[in-house]
Amino acid sequence: MKITELDYSLPLDLIAQEPLKDRDRSRLLVLHKESGEIEHRLFFEIIEYFKDGDLLILNNTKVIPARLIGKKPTGGKLELLLIKEKKSEGSGTVWEIMTKGDYEGKIVIEGKEFLIRKNSDGKELLFIQMDSEEAKRFIHEKGFMPLPPYIKRKPEKKDRETYQTVYAKQNGSIAAPTAGLHFTTELLNRIVAKGISLREITLHVGIGTFKMIKTGYLKDHQMDSEYFEIEKRLLDEIKEAKKRGNRVFCVGTTTTRALEGYASEEFIDVGSDEFKIRGYTNIFIYPPYRFKIVDALITNFHLPRSTPLSLVFAFSDPIKIRKAYEIAIEKRYRFFSYGDAMLIL
Repeated sequence: MKITELDYSLPLDLIAQEPLKDRDRSRLLVLHKESGEIEHRLFFEIIEYFKDGDLLILNNTKVIPARLIGKKPTGGKLELLLIKEKKSEGSGTVWEIMTKGDYEGKIVIEGKEFLIRKNSDGKELLFIQMDSEEAKRFIHEKGFMPLPPYIKRKPEKKDRETYQTVYAKQNGSIAAPTAGLHFTTELLNRIVAKGISLREITLHVGIGTFKMIKTGYLKDHQMDSEYFEIEKRLLDEIKEAKKRGNRVFCVGTTTTRALEGYASEEFIDVGSDEFKIRGYTNIFIYPPYRFKIVDALITNFHLPRSTPLSLVFAFSDPIKIRKAYEIAIEKRYRFFSYGDAMLIL
C-alpha cells in the first residue's frame, strides 16, 4: 500500500483547537464495517452499541507535562519535548528529548541550569544534580502539557485536565490516548451498570504513535517501540468473552497496538511475571493485517499519512474508511486530538 493512499484534504477550520465543555457530547460517527452503513450520533449514545458481557478495554496511561521552555545563553528561547527517562548518572538524571534546531550546551529552565547533549540516538537533557524523583517533580511543577503542533495555541492550565482521560493513572505518555478523552466517569458507570466488563491496560504513548510516515510504501516504515503492560487475567477474560459470542471493544489505536502487539508476538519482554505482561512493542498495523483480539474500535479522526490512520484502514475496508472521512468532512465533524469520535463495528 502506498503512502499516498493515506492522503485526504481537510479544511483547517475542522481541526479542533479547544476541547468541548462536556466530553461525552462530542459527535460520534458509527461505521458498520460489513455493510458500510454510517450513523451519526452523540458520544454518550455509544452505550447503545454494547451488549451484556462485552469487554471495553481502556489505556490508563497518564500524560506528563513533557513540554519545557528554556533560555539559551544568548537569551533566545528553546522548547523541549521530553520523550522518556533514560538513566541516572553521577551528575544527575538523563532524559531523551526532541528540540527544533541543532543546539547543544547549557540552557536555563525556570532559574535552573540544564545541559543539552547530542549522542548517536539524538539528543538528551541532563537534569544537573537531580535524581530521578527530583527530576519528575520538576517536570510536574514546571512543565506544560505537550499539545500537538496542529493546535495553534499555547498550552493552558485547563489542558492538564482536559488533555487527560478521566481514568488516567500511570505516568508516562507524551501524548494523550485521545479516543478516551470522550468518556466521563458517569458514562463509564452507566456502561458498567449495563453489564459491560471495563478493563484497563497501559501503553505509554511515545514518538512511535505520532511520528509521520515518510516512506513511499507502508511496509517500509519502522515504528518506534512503546512500553506496555497487560494483566494476564485480562487475556483469559478476552478468550472467555469471545467463546460466549461477546465482543472486545478497544478504546483507541494505542490500546489496540498493545493487545495486537502481544497477540502477534511483536514485542520484547522486559520483565513479565505470573500476573502481568510487560514489554515494548513496535508493531505497525496496516492493511491487510488480520486482527486477533479487537472486534470493535473507538477512535478519533486521524492525520493523513499517520500510523493511527493506517491502523484504522486495516480495521475496515479502506474504501469504506475513505468514504466515512469524506462524510465526516462534509458534515463538519471536528478532527484530531480534541475532535469528535468514530466507532467502527
